[in-house]
Amino acid sequence: QVHLEESGGGSVQPGESLRLFCKYTTRVNCMAWFRQAPGKEREAVATVYHHAGTKQYSSNHADSVKGRFNAYDTTLAVLLQMNSVQVEDAGMYFCAAGTAGTSALCGVANSRRSGFSFWGQGAQVSVSS
Repeated sequence: QVHLEESGGGSVQPGESLRLFCKYTTRVNCMAWFRQAPGKEREAVATVYHHAGTKQYSSNHADSVKGRFNAYDTTLAVLLQMNSVQVEDAGMYFCAAGTAGTSALCGVANSRRSGFSFWGQGAQVSVSS
């Protein structure tokens, strides 16, 4: 069982920054940040793959956030640094944990909601001028 707890959501103006935190109780292979805007499907925006037996990790980002968002790992937490936030970045952000076996399988392109067994409660991000 993996417990996930997000924090750091809030309201920002376009162009500002925000950092989301996801604390986890057990280190698993694949962690992901999903975003769900009202009326839209939940989509992966960033993933972190933990390389087994090491402290190393690989991160992957959706094209829509590449260059602006950065997902990274620290001790028992995965963070999502959101820079140059845009109106379309608004939504509920969920942290998820799964067991994808390789870095490629843990990539954003292969990350579907059904592939993650554990979810946090979500952190709301609002963007308005």
